[in-house]
Amino acid sequence: MDALAGVRIIDFSMGAAGPWSAGLLALMGAEVIKVESSRHPEIMRIILDPVTRQPQSPNRSLLFEVVNPNKLGVTLDLMHTEAVELAKHLVATCDVVVESFSPGVMERFGLGYEVLREINPSLIMLSCSAAGATGPEAHSLGLAPLFSAMGGLGHMTGYTDGPPSEIRFTIDMMVALSNAVALLAALNHRQQTGQGQHIDLSSREAMTCLVGDSLLDYTMNGRVQSRNGNRDDIMAPHNCYRCQGEDNWVSIAVGNQEEWLALCQAMGRPELAQDERFADVPSRWQNQEELDRLVEQWTVDHTNYDVMRILQNAGVAAVPSFNAENLFTDPHLAEQDLTQVVEHPELGAVLMLTPPWKLSQTPARIVHHSPLFGEHNDYVLRELLGLSQEKLEHLVRQGVVA
Repeated sequence: MDALAGVRIIDFSMGAAGPWSAGLLALMGAEVIKVESSRHPEIMRIILDPVTRQPQSPNRSLLFEVVNPNKLGVTLDLMHTEAVELAKHLVATCDVVVESFSPGVMERFGLGYEVLREINPSLIMLSCSAAGATGPEAHSLGLAPLFSAMGGLGHMTGYTDGPPSEIRFTIDMMVALSNAVALLAALNHRQQTGQGQHIDLSSREAMTCLVGDSLLDYTMNGRVQSRNGNRDDIMAPHNCYRCQGEDNWVSIAVGNQEEWLALCQAMGRPELAQDERFADVPSRWQNQEELDRLVEQWTVDHTNYDVMRILQNAGVAAVPSFNAENLFTDPHLAEQDLTQVVEHPELGAVLMLTPPWKLSQTPARIVHHSPLFGEHNDYVLRELLGLSQEKLEHLVRQGVVA
């Protein structure tokens, strides 16, 4: 049995952060019904192809496929009153509602939490916006790079002599994980108490939660942390080093004296262990520029996988710096069942990342591809809501189901 078998989620969200929140729960067995329309299709269906930079058809979007596996799809144009009423009937059958509009949009549709709670008193609703529903910046619009910048993570990500990093899709995925954990906590609370709740999640604050140590450093010490590349505040060597071949790199982290001695032996430079500049952790940190130069003199003559094997066998943390292609071809990750081929009616065989966690009794898994546009209208509107075929055809003609 799936961990969330029997849980039904209505997903009104758009983009990546909101949809992947519901998508993570879909991987755990929840029935997730995605609501969109031809007037307002899911943006990930129509965004430019990341490889060709060309427009793509709604049913051939790899980005949509990535964040919406296992979901069902229904088309309701919420600009029509009848579509809103159908959405309310759908909410009455569900456990969770997910939306990622700006604050006030769901209320203007007539689908705000106060209205939906009257329909379904034990409802859990997640509202995921840029800055939350209250406060002076509540109505700020936002995308992933802005969440990163306003949350502080972007300012601290990058090289010392370079600008802050513009972090995109990764930020949406991290916000989605925060959303999913909040939903799981709410489901657990409801199971214990019978109470639903409204989760108002600020995406920028979800990012700020990841830099709590930096906030405390400023609060306690008055220090403003900034970009430091791949270096650590304590450990050295701790960096990404060039290896043999074009644009090949390896990350190495030495955490204590034993590992430092092992690194010296592995590099064939045992005399470095006697060098006063590198005698202890503080000394190595103070002289890390020279230390990095010496380490790279060794790594550049080896492949990044060779360095990894040599150092891991010596008890030193080391791993290649992967690009996307490396991730999909790495033997260790393949052994961990990182990927799965999913058959899609229009895209064909798609290599997908599997769920990032392992559950022994209720394993999360991809069961089927993302929904084609309006693919499950019959199931949702006729089987779940009980509409007749004649009524459904009438609603299609009126543009309510479109």
